[in-house]
This record gives sequence, structure tokens and C-alpha cells, in this order.
Amino acid sequence: MDASTSSSKEGTPEIVFFDIETNVPNRAGQRFWVLEFGAIVVCPQKLVELESYSTLIRPGDLSVVALRSGRSDGITRETVANAPLFKEVSDKIFSILNGRVWAGHNIRRFDCIRIKEAFAEIGRPAPIPVGMIDSLGVLTDKFGRRAGNMKMATLASYFKLGQQKHRSLEDVRMNLEVLKNCATVLFLEASLPSLLNGNCRGSSTITTRSRSNGKSLCREETSRKSPPTASIGYQRAVPYASRGSLEKMTSKVKNLLCRAQGNQPLNSILKHSHSLLR
Repeated sequence: MDASTSSSKEGTPEIVFFDIETNVPNRAGQRFWVLEFGAIVVCPQKLVELESYSTLIRPGDLSVVALRSGRSDGITRETVANAPLFKEVSDKIFSILNGRVWAGHNIRRFDCIRIKEAFAEIGRPAPIPVGMIDSLGVLTDKFGRRAGNMKMATLASYFKLGQQKHRSLEDVRMNLEVLKNCATVLFLEASLPSLLNGNCRGSSTITTRSRSNGKSLCREETSRKSPPTASIGYQRAVPYASRGSLEKMTSKVKNLLCRAQGNQPLNSILKHSHSLLR
């Protein structure tokens, strides 16, 4: 699918989620080699997958690839021994990336750099995105670290999406699902901020909210009959703070009314009401 053609038809650039797998340099001077490329093209209006592509890539130096992988479906030297070189798949990689919005996890600091290096090595200009969505930065800012760290494996585990494979095509599809889940949570929280923002839990409880020092705090009461549990920064909204202040207020009201009306029986009524309030 030609990028410029597909973009003009929809009027909006498509989003391409992509991921690369590389060797891990283990000594000074050793470089990164792209060992696998995977991508899916997504319609931004419907979030449906329009196209997918993945390929293993043989590095210029096979010795940088481990003979065995610590992962059951990881990339080994045997896996990439007969794979095409990067220059042999560069046309396809260019066409799927160029002129689209790039999306992926930590692509700004890693994948984009490796792609540019790979194209530079074969003497070709690198593809150019029309926009970029790095889910690592977006989710750190918008979703926060409620799942723990911001690794894709951690986020996938948080949403029960399975285990990260560390294979390009599987990882980009997982990336999209993580984003969908995070966006749904954020949408619900924005729609019902008084109910869903925060980490209050409990069954058969009444949840109340208060603000202290600009931060939202949550507390729970089991029922109106139960005494409220202590909570730092929480103060129940009652007419008077203590019994002492209640007595002072009652005395002031009594004196004002007695002076205004000169009605002695009012003393006994207020005295009786005060005993009930205690």
C-alpha cells in the first residue's frame, strides 16, 4: 500500500506502529544491528489494522547474535542465518514508514535512531514521519505509574494482556492494545471524576471525598452508625468542631434571645435542648 495514496484517500495520515529487535552490544565499540522489523498500519478513526509486515534481518556480522536465546521464541544466530539483509528489505520498510504517523514504545530514543542508522549504512535516505506518538512518554504523562514501571511487559501484565514476546509484530500489536486500555481508563475517569479518580476500594461502603493541601483524599465509612475512621488531612463537615464550641455557641444564642425577649421560660427550654444535643 502506497503511503501517499492511502493518506490522500482518508484525508488523514495513517498510523504505523513499529518495533525492531536488535542485538545487545556487550563490549566497547560493538554496534547495534537490526535483527527484526515488524509493523502494523492502523486507521486512526477506527483503530483497525489495515496492513502488517514483519521480517527477520541478517546482520552484517553474524557473530553478534547469540547462539542461544534466554527466551523460548527469541532470536538466535540460526534464526537469522538465512534471513535477508537490511538493504534487501529496505524498500518495503521505507514504504510502510514514510509519510505516516509513527507510533511505538520508546521509539524516540531507540527504534527511530536504529532505523536512521540502518538506512545511512546502505546509503539511502531514511523514511520521514509526519508525526510521532511515543507511548512511553504519552503514558508516563497521562496514565502515570499506576501499573508500576512503564515497561511494555509491566503495562501488558497490568491489563492482563499476556506476556510480552519480544518479537516485533507481536509487540506492536500488544502496544496498540495497551494504548486502547489506558485510553479507556482515562476516558472513564474523565467522564466520572468524582467516582473513578483515586484508588478507593471496598464493598458496602460509602465513599466520601475531601481536599487537603490541594490533593484529593479518599476515606470510607461502613455506615452512618459506625464511627468514622481516622484519616490524615480529613475533617468531617459538621456544624461545630467539638462539645466545647457547641456549649459556647448555645450560651451565646441563649443570652441573645433572653436579652431580646426577656422571656425567662426560654432558659429552661434551651437548657433542655442543650442536654439533648449532648
